[in-house]
Amino acid sequence: MLFRQLFDADSSTYSYLLADAGQALLIDPVKDKLDDYLRLLRELDLQLLLALDTHTHADHITALGELRSATGCRSGMGRESGSACASLTFAEGERLSFGRRELLVLHTPGHTDDSYCFLLAQQDEQPGKLFSGDTLLIRGSGRTDFQNGDARAQWASLQRLLTLPGNTEVWPAHDYRGWTCSSIAEEAAHNPRLQVADAEAYARLMGSLHLPHPKLMDIAVPANRACGQG
Repeated sequence: MLFRQLFDADSSTYSYLLADAGQALLIDPVKDKLDDYLRLLRELDLQLLLALDTHTHADHITALGELRSATGCRSGMGRESGSACASLTFAEGERLSFGRRELLVLHTPGHTDDSYCFLLAQQDEQPGKLFSGDTLLIRGSGRTDFQNGDARAQWASLQRLLTLPGNTEVWPAHDYRGWTCSSIAEEAAHNPRLQVADAEAYARLMGSLHLPHPKLMDIAVPANRACGQG
């Protein structure tokens, strides 16, 4: 299987290219990086089947629509997104296939109500990969103060992720310090957001952050509900 982690410096967004048997999917693609994605697909001789967003992003504009126009791939967003532009909407427990591999869809609300993670199962003694969106970050978690965010729901989502095998790799949608990958065991031991006692303590912690809204939020959210083409 081919795997690439791609980075957009302007929004500190990680996108992920996965491919098997010549069939590929992209997770959380950024519109400004469209040409880079198309070039990589050509160079690696890959057919893009799916472009997926883990949630409706507020800090950049998605490339879902542009990738569909350029490649004929299907675009996918969570069922709760309410997006009419997506080729498909996914929900808890579904499986998204490419080549001989598949992603298990996990609904993990809290950052937004349409937040999802994707799990690539362990194979051939290689650990599983969790594409954790903004639900679980490296030494952090996604804010819960807009887009129907709910800190208590996110706490439940995080506790669910912590039941995965400890060696499961964590590949987040963002990192602001240059960290690229972690693991479930590492985050359980060292992520300060996971060291609080319960959902109520977590809600108090998240409520005390008082973060400014993303600069592009008023533009990005409506554009992303239109798959980046609004």
